[in-house]
Amino acid sequence: MSAGLEARLRGILAERYHDRHPFNLRLHGGDCEPDEVRRWVRNRYYYQTRIPIKDGVILTKSEDRAFRRGWIRRIHDHDGDDRNQGGLELWLQLAVACGLDRDETASLRQVLPGVRRACDSYVTFVESHDLLESVASSLTELAAGAYLGHRAEAFRKYYDWIAEDGLDYFLSRTHQAPRDAEEGLAFVLEHADTTEREERCVAALEKKCSILWQLLDGVEWGGRRPQLANGVRLRTGDEPMVVSPERAIRIGGSGASILEACDGSRCVDEVAVSVREAFPDAPNGLESDVYAFIEEMERAHVLELPE
Repeated sequence: MSAGLEARLRGILAERYHDRHPFNLRLHGGDCEPDEVRRWVRNRYYYQTRIPIKDGVILTKSEDRAFRRGWIRRIHDHDGDDRNQGGLELWLQLAVACGLDRDETASLRQVLPGVRRACDSYVTFVESHDLLESVASSLTELAAGAYLGHRAEAFRKYYDWIAEDGLDYFLSRTHQAPRDAEEGLAFVLEHADTTEREERCVAALEKKCSILWQLLDGVEWGGRRPQLANGVRLRTGDEPMVVSPERAIRIGGSGASILEACDGSRCVDEVAVSVREAFPDAPNGLESDVYAFIEEMERAHVLELPE
């Protein structure tokens, strides 16, 4: 059974791993503009911060001291310890190399809603599933090591405006990910000893691949340029509202300012920056509120976000 299960797991990655996502194809092909690379780096950092949290949850699921002693290394790999900086620090190093502000990136203020939902759903999945399924969901690492090596080469080739030390995260994971994947795979193959357990492991890896795709969908949404939908007009004044042939919607708070910034010339995260500049004393959650409002107006067909 174990040989067949391993083949199934690797087959899932061959078909569904996020290396096939259109954004990653463009990123590795050198077709992303600097702002797109920065958007990805800024948002992907949120995923990096969820990894040690997810691994901490996995630790609580095991009664096996040997398992815990091995798995806890993953937290040290990301959070760092007395011997190494850790992956989170290396990712912030990448952010600085890309021209982003370190503190702004670390604040997570500009994390896009689709990215946040995808990453949070990974933690939720691990919280709500057993140890075997949680470990199986981590097996995207079977594809990650080699892929991150290709990423480092693509960045050197196409994005030479990024300093070499910005690639240290990718290079570190080319060694860590295969080691982690080997351990995780061995655990899954040993404990998925019934058809029912095998199917749960397959479903867990499929779920993780879906989450990684959703993350990149969220990044791409942040690059779209919102504008008022055809036939919709914004009326400002004492009681701002948007008016369409079918209805009128009153807009409160900073809604009118957000809609004014949605003129088709700015992408979603640039709209958030514009609104922040207009309301510099607003609370830290302003950017999230802007994104949520744009999503709401998109669902209401007030805004359209052409791809």
